[in-house]
Amino acid sequence: MALEVVQGSDGLAKVILHEPAGSTAEVLLYGGQVISWKNQRREELLFISSKAFRKPPKAIRGGIPVCFPQVVALLTLLCRKIKATFFSTPSAPFQHFMLVQQFGNLGALEQHGFARNKFWSLDPDPAPLPPTNQSSVDLLLKSTDQDTKTWPHSFELRLRVTLSAGKLTLIPRVRNTDSKPFSFTFALRNYLSVSDISEVRVEGLETLDYFDNLNRKERFTEQADAITFDGEIDRAYLNTPTKIAVIDHEKKRTIVLRKEGMPDAVVWNPWDKKAKQLVDLGDEDYQKMLCVDSVAVETPILLKPCEEWKGRQELSIISSSYCSGQLDPLKVLYG
Repeated sequence: MALEVVQGSDGLAKVILHEPAGSTAEVLLYGGQVISWKNQRREELLFISSKAFRKPPKAIRGGIPVCFPQVVALLTLLCRKIKATFFSTPSAPFQHFMLVQQFGNLGALEQHGFARNKFWSLDPDPAPLPPTNQSSVDLLLKSTDQDTKTWPHSFELRLRVTLSAGKLTLIPRVRNTDSKPFSFTFALRNYLSVSDISEVRVEGLETLDYFDNLNRKERFTEQADAITFDGEIDRAYLNTPTKIAVIDHEKKRTIVLRKEGMPDAVVWNPWDKKAKQLVDLGDEDYQKMLCVDSVAVETPILLKPCEEWKGRQELSIISSSYCSGQLDPLKVLYG
């Protein structure tokens, strides 16, 4: 399948993926970030802020940023995890040490990590692709001496982005190339384009526990049949299913998120007041976006030397919605 590398109007190199049905995707080498995914009707499915910074070293708000090595902002969660692991298993003292080591050596590491602020390269030795009707690119980010000043570990981070009809798949892999183990949390932040946030519902997270970043990071259990939106939300749902549905009533379409290796999910929308405080987000942009992220946050991923972690995320489109009466949401989630 076709793979095209071009220079964007902002001066940033990007890979453009095409597939026979007519859909496209654009992946920046800066940040390894998907910044566009359009269906065969040329409708944009991802959100990019109207005020997004397009010049390094700033991160670009929108698309699908790769958050690694991510800092767990839930300090309450960290304390609970240390307490739980210290007394639970024979290996607990080692896990306790690793967690303290990770969070005691943050240095200048920013909350969502530095991978989204680095220039990636095309992977010179990618894993073989199956012979299917899809277009793919493999990217690589290796740690540098500069990186180890803020996060003292050597690693290789690979990302495969694959486009097929109605589907966008991201496969991240992290390899420990250090002589000592390390742990990390990880996220693929999905900025989804929606018609009107008040007309959107998320299904698949009901009855689950979550940490509420707007309420002292306390732990709650979701009581609603589906998540709907009438104000700011910032929640980390724990131990989520492998399939989550984002139903857009007005556009009569559903985005289905399937994921592996990232057991948690973050749901975020800043609403009007927070949007006005974010310099790289338009005042009204919150109405047209929703983040539903694939994350590993409650239990940090631990890698020994030479070990590799692999995740997988698939976004697919169903051209209907629960509102249209043509889609049974249970079939989306479990069918």
